[in-house]
Amino acid sequence: MTTDADRRAALAAAKLGALARARFGEVAPGARAGTFPEGASLVEPSGGRAWILLGDDAPRRLGAALALADRAGAAELHLLVEGDGAAVLARRAGLFEAPPAVWQVVGADVEPAAPAASAHDTAPPPEAELYRPVLEEAGLEVVVEGGHLVGELHGLEVARVVVDEAGSAHVEAGVGRFDREVGAMMFAELAETDALARAVDYVARNRRAGAPRHPLNQLVPDRWLRSVLVADPARVGARELRPVGSAIPRTSLRAPGVATAVGTDLDGRPIVVTCSTGVDLELVPSAADDRLTHAPDARLILAVPQRDALPVTTELAGHLRRPAEVVAVTDDWAAAAEGLG
Repeated sequence: MTTDADRRAALAAAKLGALARARFGEVAPGARAGTFPEGASLVEPSGGRAWILLGDDAPRRLGAALALADRAGAAELHLLVEGDGAAVLARRAGLFEAPPAVWQVVGADVEPAAPAASAHDTAPPPEAELYRPVLEEAGLEVVVEGGHLVGELHGLEVARVVVDEAGSAHVEAGVGRFDREVGAMMFAELAETDALARAVDYVARNRRAGAPRHPLNQLVPDRWLRSVLVADPARVGARELRPVGSAIPRTSLRAPGVATAVGTDLDGRPIVVTCSTGVDLELVPSAADDRLTHAPDARLILAVPQRDALPVTTELAGHLRRPAEVVAVTDDWAAAAEGLG
Protein backbone atom coordinates (compact mmCIF):
# COMPACT_ATOMS: atom_id res chain seq x y z
CA MET A 1 0.00 0.00 0.00
CA THR A 2 1.39 3.39 -1.01
CA THR A 3 1.49 5.88 1.85
CA ASP A 4 1.57 9.66 1.79
CA ALA A 5 5.24 9.47 2.76
CA ASP A 6 5.91 7.20 -0.23
CA ARG A 7 4.16 9.61 -2.56
CA ARG A 8 6.09 12.60 -1.19
CA ALA A 9 9.37 10.70 -1.59
CA ALA A 10 8.51 9.78 -5.19
CA LEU A 11 7.60 13.39 -6.01
CA ALA A 12 10.84 14.66 -4.45
CA ALA A 13 12.89 12.12 -6.42
CA ALA A 14 11.16 13.07 -9.67
CA LYS A 15 11.69 16.78 -9.01
CA LEU A 16 15.36 16.27 -8.17
CA GLY A 17 15.93 14.26 -11.35
CA ALA A 18 14.28 16.97 -13.46
CA LEU A 19 16.27 19.78 -11.81
CA ALA A 20 19.57 17.90 -12.16
CA ARG A 21 19.05 17.22 -15.84
CA ALA A 22 17.84 20.75 -16.56
CA ARG A 23 20.92 22.39 -15.02
CA PHE A 24 23.68 19.78 -15.33
CA GLY A 25 22.74 17.84 -18.48
CA GLU A 26 22.53 14.08 -18.80
CA VAL A 27 22.91 11.97 -15.68
CA ALA A 28 25.24 8.99 -15.98
CA PRO A 29 23.60 5.60 -16.63
CA GLY A 30 23.19 3.62 -13.43
CA ALA A 31 22.60 6.67 -11.26
CA ARG A 32 20.71 5.67 -8.10
CA ALA A 33 17.75 7.64 -6.85
CA GLY A 34 17.34 7.46 -3.10
CA THR A 35 15.59 8.98 -0.13
CA PHE A 36 16.90 11.74 2.12
CA PRO A 37 15.16 13.37 5.10
CA GLU A 38 12.56 15.82 3.75
CA GLY A 39 14.05 15.47 0.26
CA ALA A 40 15.74 13.05 -2.12
CA SER A 41 19.15 12.01 -3.47
CA LEU A 42 20.51 11.09 -6.89
CA VAL A 43 23.97 9.53 -7.08
CA GLU A 44 25.97 8.56 -10.14
CA PRO A 45 28.27 5.50 -10.01
CA SER A 46 31.44 5.88 -7.92
CA GLY A 47 33.57 8.83 -9.02
CA GLY A 48 30.58 10.66 -10.46
CA ARG A 49 28.28 13.39 -9.19
CA ALA A 50 25.71 13.43 -6.41
CA TRP A 51 22.69 15.68 -5.98
CA ILE A 52 20.55 16.08 -2.87
CA LEU A 53 17.27 17.95 -2.68
CA LEU A 54 16.71 19.68 0.67
CA GLY A 55 13.93 21.65 2.33
CA ASP A 56 13.73 24.39 4.96
CA ASP A 57 15.88 22.38 7.38
CA ALA A 58 18.76 22.35 4.87
CA PRO A 59 21.28 24.03 7.22
CA ARG A 60 20.89 21.09 9.64
CA ARG A 61 21.50 18.45 6.93
CA LEU A 62 25.01 19.29 5.72
CA GLY A 63 26.80 16.63 7.75
CA ALA A 64 24.43 13.90 6.59
CA ALA A 65 24.81 15.05 2.97
CA LEU A 66 28.61 15.01 3.19
CA ALA A 67 28.55 11.54 4.75
CA LEU A 68 26.26 10.23 1.99
CA ALA A 69 28.53 11.64 -0.74
CA ASP A 70 31.61 10.21 0.95
CA ARG A 71 30.10 6.73 1.22
CA ALA A 72 29.10 6.88 -2.44
CA GLY A 73 32.56 7.98 -3.56
CA ALA A 74 31.09 11.04 -5.30
CA ALA A 75 33.55 13.43 -6.91
CA GLU A 76 31.05 16.31 -6.82
CA LEU A 77 28.21 17.12 -4.44
CA HIS A 78 25.42 19.52 -5.35
CA LEU A 79 22.87 20.58 -2.72
CA LEU A 80 19.60 21.91 -4.13
CA VAL A 81 17.50 23.81 -1.60
CA GLU A 82 13.81 24.56 -1.61
CA GLY A 83 12.85 27.18 0.95
CA ASP A 84 14.81 29.71 2.98
CA GLY A 85 17.80 27.69 4.15
CA ALA A 86 20.11 27.98 1.13
CA ALA A 87 22.11 31.01 2.31
CA VAL A 88 22.92 29.58 5.76
CA LEU A 89 23.71 26.18 4.21
CA ALA A 90 26.10 27.91 1.77
CA ARG A 91 27.81 29.64 4.70
CA ARG A 92 28.31 26.31 6.46
CA ALA A 93 29.42 24.54 3.28
CA GLY A 94 32.08 27.20 2.71
CA LEU A 95 33.79 26.19 5.96
CA PHE A 96 34.97 22.93 4.33
CA GLU A 97 38.13 22.50 2.27
CA ALA A 98 36.24 21.08 -0.73
CA PRO A 99 32.78 22.60 -0.25
CA PRO A 100 29.73 21.18 -1.98
CA ALA A 101 27.94 23.50 -4.40
CA VAL A 102 24.77 24.99 -2.92
CA TRP A 103 21.90 25.94 -5.21
CA GLN A 104 18.61 27.72 -4.60
CA VAL A 105 15.65 26.12 -6.36
CA VAL A 106 13.79 28.77 -8.37
CA GLY A 107 10.80 27.31 -10.17
CA ALA A 108 12.02 24.63 -12.57
CA ASP A 109 15.67 25.74 -12.35
CA VAL A 110 18.36 26.44 -9.78
CA GLU A 111 20.77 29.30 -9.22
CA PRO A 112 23.90 29.57 -7.05
CA ALA A 113 23.15 30.42 -3.42
CA ALA A 114 25.09 33.32 -1.89
CA PRO A 115 26.34 32.51 1.64
CA ALA A 116 24.73 34.28 4.57
CA ALA A 117 26.81 36.51 6.82
CA SER A 118 28.12 34.94 10.02
CA ALA A 119 25.59 34.69 12.83
CA HIS A 120 25.56 37.12 15.76
CA ASP A 121 24.83 36.15 19.37
CA THR A 122 23.21 39.27 20.80
CA ALA A 123 23.68 40.41 24.39
CA PRO A 124 20.74 40.61 26.81
CA PRO A 125 19.34 44.03 27.80
CA PRO A 126 21.04 45.76 30.74
CA GLU A 127 17.86 45.27 32.80
CA ALA A 128 18.29 41.50 32.53
CA GLU A 129 21.91 41.62 33.69
CA LEU A 130 20.74 43.01 37.02
CA TYR A 131 19.35 39.54 37.77
CA ARG A 132 22.65 37.71 37.25
CA PRO A 133 23.40 37.67 41.01
CA VAL A 134 19.91 36.26 41.71
CA LEU A 135 20.54 33.31 39.38
CA GLU A 136 24.04 32.73 40.76
CA GLU A 137 22.85 32.81 44.38
CA ALA A 138 20.27 30.15 43.48
CA GLY A 139 23.17 27.87 42.50
CA LEU A 140 22.60 28.18 38.75
CA GLU A 141 25.10 28.56 35.93
CA VAL A 142 24.36 31.79 34.09
CA VAL A 143 24.25 31.46 30.31
CA VAL A 144 23.91 34.33 27.84
CA GLU A 145 22.29 33.05 24.67
CA GLY A 146 20.34 34.68 21.86
CA GLY A 147 19.78 37.91 23.78
CA HIS A 148 18.53 36.12 26.91
CA LEU A 149 19.97 35.61 30.38
CA VAL A 150 19.28 32.02 31.43
CA GLY A 151 19.97 30.07 34.62
CA GLU A 152 20.89 26.40 34.07
CA LEU A 153 21.44 23.42 36.35
CA HIS A 154 23.66 20.75 34.80
CA GLY A 155 22.91 22.36 31.43
CA LEU A 156 19.11 22.39 31.80
CA GLU A 157 17.33 25.74 31.82
CA VAL A 158 15.62 26.31 35.17
CA ALA A 159 14.99 30.05 34.92
CA ARG A 160 15.01 32.85 32.40
CA VAL A 161 15.08 36.61 32.85
CA VAL A 162 12.25 38.11 30.84
CA VAL A 163 12.18 41.79 29.87
CA ASP A 164 8.78 43.18 28.85
CA GLU A 165 8.06 45.92 26.32
CA ALA A 166 8.22 48.56 29.05
CA GLY A 167 11.77 47.50 29.92
CA SER A 168 10.84 45.87 33.22
CA ALA A 169 12.67 42.61 33.99
CA HIS A 170 11.62 39.63 36.09
CA VAL A 171 12.66 36.00 36.61
CA GLU A 172 10.45 33.18 35.35
CA ALA A 173 11.22 29.78 36.89
CA GLY A 174 10.60 26.50 35.09
CA VAL A 175 11.97 24.16 32.43
CA GLY A 176 11.05 25.53 29.01
CA ARG A 177 8.46 28.15 28.07
CA PHE A 178 5.35 26.09 28.90
CA ASP A 179 6.71 25.07 32.29
CA ARG A 180 7.57 28.68 33.10
CA GLU A 181 4.04 29.77 32.23
CA VAL A 182 2.57 27.06 34.48
CA GLY A 183 5.02 27.98 37.21
CA ALA A 184 3.99 31.62 37.01
CA MET A 185 0.40 30.58 37.77
CA MET A 186 1.24 27.96 40.42
CA PHE A 187 3.69 30.14 42.34
CA ALA A 188 1.99 33.49 41.78
CA GLU A 189 1.79 34.06 45.53
CA LEU A 190 5.52 33.41 46.05
CA ALA A 191 8.37 35.84 45.75
CA GLU A 192 10.60 35.36 42.69
CA THR A 193 13.40 33.91 44.80
CA ASP A 194 11.09 31.41 46.49
CA ALA A 195 9.62 30.22 43.18
CA LEU A 196 13.14 29.91 41.79
CA ALA A 197 14.30 27.90 44.81
CA ARG A 198 11.43 25.43 44.37
CA ALA A 199 12.22 24.94 40.69
CA VAL A 200 15.94 24.46 41.40
CA ASP A 201 15.21 21.91 44.13
CA TYR A 202 12.90 19.89 41.90
CA VAL A 203 15.34 19.78 39.00
CA ALA A 204 18.30 19.00 41.28
CA ARG A 205 16.55 15.91 42.67
CA ASN A 206 16.04 14.47 39.21
CA ARG A 207 18.91 15.77 37.07
CA ARG A 208 21.86 14.06 38.67
CA ALA A 209 24.05 11.08 37.89
CA GLY A 210 22.54 7.83 39.16
CA ALA A 211 19.00 9.19 39.43
CA PRO A 212 16.18 6.99 38.08
CA ARG A 213 15.36 7.70 34.45
CA HIS A 214 13.32 10.89 34.29
CA PRO A 215 12.62 13.44 31.53
CA LEU A 216 14.71 16.00 33.40
CA ASN A 217 17.86 13.87 33.17
CA GLN A 218 17.30 12.93 29.52
CA LEU A 219 16.94 16.41 28.03
CA VAL A 220 19.84 18.28 26.32
CA PRO A 221 22.69 16.00 27.45
CA ASP A 222 25.10 18.02 25.29
CA ARG A 223 24.46 21.04 27.50
CA TRP A 224 25.03 18.92 30.60
CA LEU A 225 28.40 17.91 29.17
CA ARG A 226 29.19 21.57 28.47
CA SER A 227 28.42 22.51 32.08
CA VAL A 228 30.90 19.87 33.26
CA LEU A 229 33.62 21.22 30.97
CA VAL A 230 32.97 24.83 31.97
CA ALA A 231 33.46 23.78 35.59
CA ASP A 232 36.48 21.58 34.77
CA PRO A 233 37.99 22.92 31.51
CA ALA A 234 41.23 20.94 31.91
CA ARG A 235 39.28 17.86 30.73
CA VAL A 236 39.58 19.26 27.18
CA GLY A 237 42.89 21.07 27.58
CA ALA A 238 41.38 24.47 28.34
CA ARG A 239 42.29 27.00 31.01
CA GLU A 240 38.85 28.60 31.21
CA LEU A 241 35.55 28.34 29.34
CA ARG A 242 32.21 30.15 29.28
CA PRO A 243 29.02 29.02 27.55
CA VAL A 244 27.78 30.84 24.45
CA GLY A 245 24.88 30.55 22.02
CA SER A 246 24.97 28.61 18.76
CA ALA A 247 24.76 30.04 15.26
CA ILE A 248 21.52 28.13 14.74
CA PRO A 249 19.63 28.12 18.05
CA ARG A 250 17.94 24.94 19.25
CA THR A 251 14.19 25.05 18.53
CA SER A 252 13.17 23.14 21.68
CA LEU A 253 14.60 21.15 24.58
CA ARG A 254 13.86 17.93 22.69
CA ALA A 255 15.38 19.06 19.39
CA PRO A 256 18.90 17.87 18.49
CA GLY A 257 21.68 20.38 18.79
CA VAL A 258 25.12 21.17 20.15
CA ALA A 259 26.38 23.22 23.08
CA THR A 260 29.36 25.54 22.63
CA ALA A 261 31.74 27.34 24.96
CA VAL A 262 34.61 29.73 24.30
CA GLY A 263 37.74 30.51 26.29
CA THR A 264 41.49 29.93 26.26
CA ASP A 265 43.60 26.81 26.14
CA LEU A 266 46.48 25.97 28.48
CA ASP A 267 48.83 28.10 26.37
CA GLY A 268 46.52 31.12 26.51
CA ARG A 269 45.30 30.76 22.92
CA PRO A 270 41.62 31.28 22.06
CA ILE A 271 39.62 28.07 21.94
CA VAL A 272 36.10 27.06 20.99
CA VAL A 273 34.70 23.83 22.46
CA THR A 274 31.52 22.33 21.02
CA CYS A 275 29.84 19.49 22.91
CA SER A 276 27.65 16.73 21.52
CA THR A 277 26.39 13.34 22.67
CA GLY A 278 25.16 10.37 20.70
CA VAL A 279 25.59 10.03 16.93
CA ASP A 280 25.25 13.52 15.43
CA LEU A 281 26.42 13.98 11.85
CA GLU A 282 25.76 17.72 12.19
CA LEU A 283 28.30 18.19 14.97
CA VAL A 284 31.15 19.24 12.68
CA PRO A 285 29.22 21.78 10.54
CA SER A 286 27.51 23.17 13.66
CA ALA A 287 30.77 23.50 15.56
CA ALA A 288 32.53 25.19 12.65
CA ASP A 289 29.62 27.62 12.29
CA ASP A 290 29.75 28.39 16.02
CA ARG A 291 33.49 29.08 15.76
CA LEU A 292 32.78 31.46 12.86
CA THR A 293 30.26 33.26 15.06
CA HIS A 294 32.41 33.70 18.15
CA ALA A 295 36.12 33.30 17.34
CA PRO A 296 36.94 32.49 13.68
CA ASP A 297 40.68 32.08 14.30
CA ALA A 298 40.41 29.93 17.42
CA ARG A 299 41.25 26.26 17.88
CA LEU A 300 38.13 24.15 17.61
CA ILE A 301 37.59 21.21 19.95
CA LEU A 302 34.77 18.73 19.45
CA ALA A 303 34.04 17.26 22.87
CA VAL A 304 32.09 13.99 22.90
CA PRO A 305 31.72 11.13 25.40
CA GLN A 306 34.23 8.35 24.79
CA ARG A 307 31.59 5.97 23.45
CA ASP A 308 30.49 8.58 20.89
CA ALA A 309 33.94 9.35 19.44
CA LEU A 310 33.20 7.91 16.01
CA PRO A 311 35.50 7.76 12.96
CA VAL A 312 32.98 9.70 10.83
CA THR A 313 33.30 12.67 13.20
CA THR A 314 37.09 12.67 13.03
CA GLU A 315 36.98 12.36 9.24
CA LEU A 316 34.54 15.26 8.79
CA ALA A 317 36.56 17.37 11.27
CA GLY A 318 39.64 16.88 9.10
CA HIS A 319 37.82 18.16 6.02
CA LEU A 320 37.29 21.65 7.46
CA ARG A 321 39.36 24.53 6.09
CA ARG A 322 40.57 24.94 9.66
CA PRO A 323 40.43 21.35 10.95
CA ALA A 324 38.95 20.57 14.35
CA GLU A 325 40.24 18.23 17.05
CA VAL A 326 38.06 15.51 18.57
CA VAL A 327 38.46 15.04 22.33
CA ALA A 328 36.83 12.01 23.94
CA VAL A 329 35.62 12.78 27.45
CA THR A 330 35.62 9.80 29.81
CA ASP A 331 32.17 8.31 30.16
CA ASP A 332 31.99 9.20 33.85
CA TRP A 333 31.49 12.88 33.00
CA ALA A 334 27.91 13.02 34.32
CA ALA A 335 28.94 11.49 37.64
CA ALA A 336 31.86 13.91 37.80
CA ALA A 337 29.36 16.78 37.62
CA GLU A 338 28.19 15.91 41.15
CA GLY A 339 31.39 17.19 42.69
CA LEU A 340 31.79 20.33 40.60
CA GLY A 341 29.00 22.51 41.91
